[in-house]
Amino acid sequence: MPLPSLGRSRNSKHRPEPQELVPDAELESYLAALAPEADVETTASGRRFGNAEVYQLRLSLIANEQLRELAAHRQTSPHALAQEWVMERLSWEAQQLRYPQG
Repeated sequence: MPLPSLGRSRNSKHRPEPQELVPDAELESYLAALAPEADVETTASGRRFGNAEVYQLRLSLIANEQLRELAAHRQTSPHALAQEWVMERLSWEAQQLRYPQG
């Protein structure tokens, strides 16, 4: 018994009729609701995410390993720990400008 061919049919009678694509208004409405109003959140060429600026931080291998170990000890990510330290330092620096010691 011969097996059916999995390739293209030689007889054009078996081809399905082309169907006209009808827009799905409900799907388009749903996708529009999910889409942001303005493309603010990006790290492409603008290097912005929301109202924040994105910075790259390069660390030596030793510093990177120390950061990873400390973050693991504190049960957080290296990124979150570094961000916390930068925010704390910025707050401290701003405090020193307002109320200089001396």
